[in-house]
Amino acid sequence: MNYLKYTQYVYLVAGIIFVYDGFSKLNSGTDMPYLSFILAATAIFMFFFRRKFAKKFDNQDQNK
Repeated sequence: MNYLKYTQYVYLVAGIIFVYDGFSKLNSGTDMPYLSFILAATAIFMFFFRRKFAKKFDNQDQNK
């Protein structure tokens, strides 16, 4: 289950990509950038959510 420590960073990378996509759509003025910003916020939220639970599970494993 060590791979779960690293999958949280996939969400962070996806959030950065969506922020970049949102700003590029905002500057071009052709598409709606709001969906990209919503997806970026969700991805960044998931990063912190996964990080919190990874720490919680590490603490449980250390207590056993």
